[in-house]
Amino acid sequence: MSSHDPSRRSTSAATNAELDREARARVQACAQAGPAALDRRIEELDKEWDIDRTLMANASTLSLFGFAAGRTADRRWLVLPAVVSSFLLWHALQGWCPPLPIFRKLGYRSRKEIDAEKYALKALRGDFTGVDKQDAAQAWEAARR
Repeated sequence: MSSHDPSRRSTSAATNAELDREARARVQACAQAGPAALDRRIEELDKEWDIDRTLMANASTLSLFGFAAGRTADRRWLVLPAVVSSFLLWHALQGWCPPLPIFRKLGYRSRKEIDAEKYALKALRGDFTGVDKQDAAQAWEAARR
């Protein structure tokens, strides 16, 4: 997988390997299941939330909660939006923030990882030339480049 993926660079090798293993297994399973399975999985991948979207949704939810609690319960809750916003900025600048390892272990992937699986499936479906439609391993390796 490309080294230009900040989420992968900021994730342990073991977690990256596990996410890759699971994706490769899904590609292999879809290849064996046939065209309908390929189409279904591609549709699922189009709807899958990537790690950045997940972090943004998490940050905005916690910020809104902290703001509401700070206005209605105790002003000390206003620290929460400040901390969460700094985490989001940290992620934007460095590609890492404290919640990232947690979400990665939960299975959230970068957009590049999701797209690699999707393009491997599209190759197996026959959308591209030069890839054997029966060779899931070849499709997986081609998509990861």
